[in-house]
Amino acid sequence: MKKEKLEKEEQEILDAIENGEWEAVKPKKAELSYYAKIAKNTFRKDQRMNIRISKADMDRIKAKAAEEGIPYQTLVASIIHKYATGNLLAA
Repeated sequence: MKKEKLEKEEQEILDAIENGEWEAVKPKKAELSYYAKIAKNTFRKDQRMNIRISKADMDRIKAKAAEEGIPYQTLVASIIHKYATGNLLAA
């Protein structure tokens, strides 16, 4: 996997962490429970969908998924979820 250059802000954050300027904070049990419930509901997959797409699109989706190191079905589900929740940003 190739290492990508960090943006200035990202590099500043990484440097601060490595210099010990940041300190881990243990979350409260109520917060953990709250976020665990959100995650469970967000990623619950209880519906099936079949679609037909072009071979070229499928090949590109599989290539993108491989770049991300995830299964292509997971990538497609993520894209659909982001679109459905209004969080898919155009390039």
